[in-house]
Amino acid sequence: RFTIGTGGAVTMPNQPAFMVRPASGQDDIAMATDVNITFGTEQFDQGADVSVTNPNSDGNTATFTAPVTGKYQLSFVVRVNNIDSAASHFLVALVTSNRDYISRIDPDFGQDPASWVFSLSILAEMEASDTAFIRVNSGAGTAQSDITTESKFSGFLAC
Repeated sequence: RFTIGTGGAVTMPNQPAFMVRPASGQDDIAMATDVNITFGTEQFDQGADVSVTNPNSDGNTATFTAPVTGKYQLSFVVRVNNIDSAASHFLVALVTSNRDYISRIDPDFGQDPASWVFSLSILAEMEASDTAFIRVNSGAGTAQSDITTESKFSGFLAC
């Protein structure tokens, strides 16, 4: 269940851990609605707890399902190109079964930013079978924002 190396380092190869990224960009994100980010490529999925190809009942791809009850360190880095400065807000949310964790900006910079990076890292309490995925939402404006392949969603069971 765990390995102790000759230098004393302990690894737990059965511990849930994952990192996913988009297989392709998502262009022209719809305005004034929740849009799920499609992370179609697994960097790694130790424990096979992330589904990138089979949408869950809500149509979400790249949904992490907690295999056991515990505290999970969950993180995202999402790069968005061409955010419309006329939008009332732009946010990226880590949506879990228990609550949402949100990174939000008011993009009124006087011009459309060429790119913006949203990031968040949180220790989230999850019960077995709880889920987590990433969603974006933007207020009024033009549907011109693009999610790039530089984005990442990751997590692991911390305790």
